[in-house]
Amino acid sequence: MEEIVERCAGLDVHRDTVVANVRVPEEPPEGVTQTFGTTWPDLLALRDWLMAYQVTLIGMESTGVYWKPVYYALEDAAECWLLNARHMHNVPGRKTDVADAAWIAQLIQHGLVKPSFVPPRDIRETRMFTRYRKAQIDERGREAQRLDKVLQDAGVKLSSVATDILGVSGRAMMAALTEGTRDPQVLSDLAKGKLRSKIPLLRRALDGRFGHVHGVLVAEILAKLEYLDEAITRLGEEIEAVLAPHLAQLQLLVTIPGIGLRTAQMLTGEIGTDMSRFGSAKALASWAGVCPGNWESAGKSRTGRSRKGPKWLGAALHECAMAAIRSKGSYLHAQYQRIKPRADTPAPSRRWSTPSSSRSTTCSTAASPTRTWAPTTSPGAIPPTARPPTTSPNSATSATRSPPNLPQPDDQLRKVFTSESDPEDLAHISPYLTEHINRFGEYSTHELAIQPEAYGPKPDVDFTPLREQDLTAAGLGQAA
Repeated sequence: MEEIVERCAGLDVHRDTVVANVRVPEEPPEGVTQTFGTTWPDLLALRDWLMAYQVTLIGMESTGVYWKPVYYALEDAAECWLLNARHMHNVPGRKTDVADAAWIAQLIQHGLVKPSFVPPRDIRETRMFTRYRKAQIDERGREAQRLDKVLQDAGVKLSSVATDILGVSGRAMMAALTEGTRDPQVLSDLAKGKLRSKIPLLRRALDGRFGHVHGVLVAEILAKLEYLDEAITRLGEEIEAVLAPHLAQLQLLVTIPGIGLRTAQMLTGEIGTDMSRFGSAKALASWAGVCPGNWESAGKSRTGRSRKGPKWLGAALHECAMAAIRSKGSYLHAQYQRIKPRADTPAPSRRWSTPSSSRSTTCSTAASPTRTWAPTTSPGAIPPTARPPTTSPNSATSATRSPPNLPQPDDQLRKVFTSESDPEDLAHISPYLTEHINRFGEYSTHELAIQPEAYGPKPDVDFTPLREQDLTAAGLGQAA
């Protein structure tokens, strides 16, 4: 196989060790292998060892977060590639650290892998800030939910009256509750602004069973919320300082409908500002996992599901999309309104369901416009389009569709009772036989009449009259 890279190395990275394999022309074809530690002095020794062989390209597998210090120690000395583990499957049965390092070096040597995207240092620092800030924002939301749960446990329905319980009025009322105030009149007078128009409702909402335990928990949650607010503010200031050189790109991003300053900072930290790394907008969308997949085999297109993209980038893009479709007067809003009817309204269904106690059976209307329920030849049989839909006692829902223009059940029963009927025709009336049909796909009234206890659930009618000679007697009505 042709050698694309003359002097390269493959690293198998772990938490405590790094196994390195070097491929250079003056050494054996299998290369030279050596193991190093992962402390910073050991990584500097690894760098010196690789530079002694004049390695120009270093590849390593992306193993959790353990690759990061190794990558940072070597990125200034030579070109480093971070490789996707899914692209480097080795032959089964040859799994050792030395074999993995040699396999990575061999793949790089012959140009069989492509590097993953690793942003430059300043963008990586921004990414650490933006991700941690996003985690704190999410934690703040969870704490706010815990706060409302404590108030609900105390019977304080503040969230039923106030839109934001963490506003100025809500915080003042909860602070008073933690200090021992329990009088609804005094608490409701702390309302500010528009909330004062709801003072009568506040008096009723604040009249609960707020006790000592609730006061301690509310005080702790409010203290944590205050800390999170301050932490989010401090992180925002650090992000602005790091992204100061990219202010022009941020100003362009915020002109897109749905993207604010905080989201623009998040996107910059995830994809950087150099779009030449991706080649095209389509390649960027594919890498982000927001375009349909492509899987074709034997001339047939299989699933079109999207690939799994970066988690943090996907969350940011989702927020942008939800905000963009609400930006009236923009192209994105108009585009969403244009495709919304097709996206929300399901295509005309080719199946219509019939009632069943355990599941619904479906029938393709393209194959048969009307359902043939049973091969019946008796003069007294009910036509397929005139049979009443039945619902088993175990069924939670009734039929979603039924044949149109159904006669009343009394009329159908009258037709059966006043004509010469076959016992099999009674299957259209008995819910138990309908259950048997849905389970086994055919009629079997004879077997059911002989051994009804062999099937479940228990029959809800007496089948003894079906074995009698005279079907028009009163026994027929009993069986029906």
